[in-house]
Amino acid sequence: MSLGPLLSAPPPIPWHAFAAFAALAIGGAQLALPKGTMHHRALGYAWVALMLVIAISSFWIQQIRLVGPFSPIHLLSILVLVTVPLAAWYAHTHKVAAHRGAMIKLYLFALIGAGIFTLLPGRIMHAVVFGQ
Repeated sequence: MSLGPLLSAPPPIPWHAFAAFAALAIGGAQLALPKGTMHHRALGYAWVALMLVIAISSFWIQQIRLVGPFSPIHLLSILVLVTVPLAAWYAHTHKVAAHRGAMIKLYLFALIGAGIFTLLPGRIMHAVVFGQ
């Protein structure tokens, strides 16, 4: 495993990847730690910010082009840009079940699910994890 391919990638790929790593770690902690605490709220704001950075930065990553400069993954980015603020609003308005469901789905599908696709051969994260 080597970070070389990631660190030598053009911007915003490294920022996007490091934000995703941080969101993966914070999101995992959020799922494991007690809910409703100030610690949970503070980590939640950080996670929301990271998810927005990930989604917004993805629009400048255009290695796979199926419709103009975009790929189906950009549809996920649009969904994240809508769902993350909505899920935060659910928490703010004490709609706990809706908040929990939205956040768990975002973590599983937008981070883990999309992250698995970055491990396909020919992708930068494949080279990071498995070598050239």
